[in-house]
Amino acid sequence: MSDIDGLQQRLTAAMDRIASGLDGLDTAGADDTAALQAALDDERVANAQLSERVRKLSERQEAAASEAQAVADAAQARVEELDVELQRLRKANEQLRESNAALRTANEEGVGEAHLINKSMMAELEGLRAARAADVAEASSIIGALTPLLDQLEAPEEEDADA
Repeated sequence: MSDIDGLQQRLTAAMDRIASGLDGLDTAGADDTAALQAALDDERVANAQLSERVRKLSERQEAAASEAQAVADAAQARVEELDVELQRLRKANEQLRESNAALRTANEEGVGEAHLINKSMMAELEGLRAARAADVAEASSIIGALTPLLDQLEAPEEEDADA
């Protein structure tokens, strides 16, 4: 893009030199004036074309940057979701450990309390649910990371089919 900017500056400088040269040509022949005017017009057309190319390249760059930002935001959201599910899993596992310890203590004393068994089973079920939710979040994160790569692999094949 810096090459285009450099070319645009050179063209602008050339047009300025041509314009200043036209001012001194009042006494010169009409043929020279017409040729210089044609050259000036050609330079203006080239400048307009280069300006349009620069504008299109800028638009593409902005679109690519916004797309990259959207991908980064989506990845961050997936990571946060995975973190929440892992925290839930850790909490459920801690509850399961506490419940199992209380159940073991009650069994050692010969007192099998039904509410401890129920609490233990509920903690185990919550642990399983949390583990499954963490697995789903992790799989979702992996799929989200692989989808753009697969799209990029498929894009050249589609371009080849269109050609």
